[in-house]
This record gives sequence, C-alpha cells and structure tokens, in this order.
Amino acid sequence: MKKIISAADAGKLIKNGASIMIGGFLKCGTPTRIIEELLAAGTHDLTLIANDTSYPDSDRGRLISEKRIKKAIVAHIGTNPETGKQFHNGEIEVELVPMGTLVERIRAGGAGLGGVLTPTGIGTVVEKGKQSLEINGKKYLLEMPLKADIALIYATRADRFGNAYLEGSTRNFNTVMATAAQTVIVETDELVDECLDPNMVTIPGVFIDYIVA
Repeated sequence: MKKIISAADAGKLIKNGASIMIGGFLKCGTPTRIIEELLAAGTHDLTLIANDTSYPDSDRGRLISEKRIKKAIVAHIGTNPETGKQFHNGEIEVELVPMGTLVERIRAGGAGLGGVLTPTGIGTVVEKGKQSLEINGKKYLLEMPLKADIALIYATRADRFGNAYLEGSTRNFNTVMATAAQTVIVETDELVDECLDPNMVTIPGVFIDYIVA
C-alpha cells in the first residue's frame, strides 16, 4: 500500500529550488489542497512545468502571484497577467512550449526517450537555438525530454494501492506527468479501501508514491 499523507506534509516534501510538475488545465483537474500547503510552507525558487499558469488568484497562478516560481515551462500564460508582468520585469523566466510539444516532452521524459522530433515551430521563434533534422525531405525540431523532482497530480478516486481514476477531462496533463517525476503525489477527492476495478484505473499505482486524501 502507498503512504497516505496530509496535504501539509505533501507541501513540506517540496524543497526550495525544486522542479515541480502540476497537473490540470486551468482549474480542471488541479491538486489545489497541496498547492495551498505549498504556499503556506513558503517554498520558493521553483521551476514549474504545467499546461498554464492558471489565474492570478487560483492554484498554480498564486504560486506566480506570490513570486514562488523562478521559471515556468508552460503552453500559455494568457489567463494570468501577472506572469507576463513578471517576465517583462525580469523576475521570472518563461519558456513557452506549444501544447502538443509540451505533452510529448513530458511523455518522453517518463518513457526514457532521448527527445521528440516535431515539425511544430519550424520557421518561428520556437526554432531559435534548437537542433533541426531533415528526414525524408521534411524538417523537424529536436525537443528535449522534461522530467521533474516532484509531480503533483489530481484524481477523482484512488485506492490505497495508489491506483487512480480520473473522470473526464480532469485527465489532461495528470496522466503523463505521473510517469515523469522522481516523486509523484496524488491528491484524490475520494479514497476507497477496496481495489479499484482494473477497467476504471486511469493511472496505475506503480507510478504513485504518496496519496493525499
């Protein structure tokens, strides 16, 4: 069985300067309780890997607003003006990655691959400073894998073995992030004693280290 911990203890597992993946698409499928405790712990100088920086007063967005993030690797920042403001003031580094490329880089990190070849970004600023290859007459960019020290993910329901079920679109980035971090913490809305039906398992418990219920 996996270790069940409080949200406060989960927040304390994340040290200053750590790299963290946080699941969710805006407010959908985000481990909000752990983020609240991470904020309370005062942890700073974090590298955030996520789909977005949410809103200024919500979950991941509060990490930006309270200046806990030194670098954000994300697909978009448009819903959080504070991210753009800090970037222009030189207070934060932002690496914007096309959403599909971001998912594939995380997947590559979890799968132990050396990189991803994609045509996305050819002829744009995304191409700057990156290695390109021509295959069968078509040009591709080599995008490097992404891994993190900690992944904070969400589940609708989990059992005590860490097997997790994610309902509908809450799956988003959570499923791929569960494979790509040294330590994976799942925050679940419901913890059940009996094993989940294998047909209901979205993320196998083998990927999970801690459960916050």
